[in-house]
Amino acid sequence: MWAVTTAVRTWWESYGRPSRICVALSGGADSLALTAGAIRTGAQVTALVVDHQLQEGSTQVAHHAADQARQLGCVDALVIPIIVTDEQGAGMEAAAREARYAALDMLRAGQPVLLGHTQDDQAETLLLGLLRGSGPRAIAGMLPWEEPWGRPLLGLRRLDTQAACAEHTIDVWEDPQNSDPAFTRVRVRHELLPLLRDISGGDVVPGLARTAQLVREDTVQLDAQAADLLDRLTAELPLSEPNSLPPAEPTSLPVSGLCDLPISGLCDLPDPTLRRVLRLWLHRNGQTQVGYPHLTSIARLLTDWHGQGPVTIPGGATVRRHHQQLTLQAPTCGEHCCGDTYPHPPAPIFR
Repeated sequence: MWAVTTAVRTWWESYGRPSRICVALSGGADSLALTAGAIRTGAQVTALVVDHQLQEGSTQVAHHAADQARQLGCVDALVIPIIVTDEQGAGMEAAAREARYAALDMLRAGQPVLLGHTQDDQAETLLLGLLRGSGPRAIAGMLPWEEPWGRPLLGLRRLDTQAACAEHTIDVWEDPQNSDPAFTRVRVRHELLPLLRDISGGDVVPGLARTAQLVREDTVQLDAQAADLLDRLTAELPLSEPNSLPPAEPTSLPVSGLCDLPISGLCDLPDPTLRRVLRLWLHRNGQTQVGYPHLTSIARLLTDWHGQGPVTIPGGATVRRHHQQLTLQAPTCGEHCCGDTYPHPPAPIFR
């Protein structure tokens, strides 16, 4: 438990020593060890247990995890039942993840939420990004702090959390989905990583995590340059009227309230820089689900302009070229009106 406690305390001290924190608890070794470590900081810890209701017996598992959290010393433990639907066609795994984060965000009451991701998860995330042809942002992996999400265990291995739970005889739930080859991450964990270890003759996880860190450092620097450029482009642009698009979901990026972007100064930018500026502009206006295809289409409004129509982005908002500006417009009222993308729990919250 010493390694877990040290990692959590180091994170806690590095990010302002918050007096109240939440922990996302599943009942598995990673999140239980994290919960125990968080309590040892002296902060008041609330456990948030999301019941996806996708497996038989999930409700019993969730309530058992909440009971464990109270026994460990949490001041409160909430069980959050949700309904998961794959409306976007991205698969149930992705849909469950989105619904889980939305539920956690609704119930955190302004407090940071600690997540039990380890170095093994970081390596898997990098490999998944490579397999999907993702850009450097995905390959950079997960951040130790991405408001409101904290990840104190990124420097530890899964074996560390398992050992911590065994040391203190904490009963651990083994999620059957973690061994189901229907999920790509499971095959990466149980097939690809062992193969890479066999080929390289050693443990590849630390090296993959180090690669993610190096890419992340570059990404942070390039993003800062894009932010400086965007600030200069919009420095003299008046704020939009009150009907500007409201943020679709919370983001750690500053919200400028600007829904127009002047074209001057953009057209001659290298494509990678242009995409970063466009992405940041959209993020500052609450549009955080845009990917490479959307950014490429929006960039063509500048670099290959021939009178084409607006580009629709996830959530229903549109980006159009109007005179010498790019304009972000809200969707018409309907399913995505006002950017309300949060699924509400279908049942009361249980303590």
